[in-house]
Amino acid sequence: MANAYDLTPELEERIVEAEKGIKVYRYKKPEGIKSGKARIELGRGGNVRGVVQIVKEGGENNLHYHTDADSFWMVLKGRVKFYGVDDELLGEFGPHEGLITPAYTRYWFESSSDEELELLQVGAFGPGAKSSGRTDVSDQRYEITSGERYVDEGGVITKDPKRG
Repeated sequence: MANAYDLTPELEERIVEAEKGIKVYRYKKPEGIKSGKARIELGRGGNVRGVVQIVKEGGENNLHYHTDADSFWMVLKGRVKFYGVDDELLGEFGPHEGLITPAYTRYWFESSSDEELELLQVGAFGPGAKSSGRTDVSDQRYEITSGERYVDEGGVITKDPKRG
């Protein structure tokens, strides 16, 4: 009977290659965020992506869905309200609370306190997906590409030179 130590050369090669993708991150909110919203990409690997969104005011600007990603949301700081179709309240959440939005779930969210919102988003992507497949259902009230972007490079968070 085979056990975990009886690896075929092909399986061992796949395992070794996967282990090269291990990414260490250390989240710390960047200082000096000027825009109303910022994104800090903690890392990507295979079918998962981790991002912290900083929302000073407002939030996710319009009803939309993603065709190629499920998302796990958790409030790190502040409060958030998530809405669905016809602005139906899906829930209001504080620190260490949140919800999961499966692919094709229509939603939008907004900060719901005076405290800056820090919101962890973990996206799980379908095999081979290059993007989340964001699809707007209503007009954007805030240009989503206008927020500041940051990346975690080995535990050091820096401004993304490609997306400012």
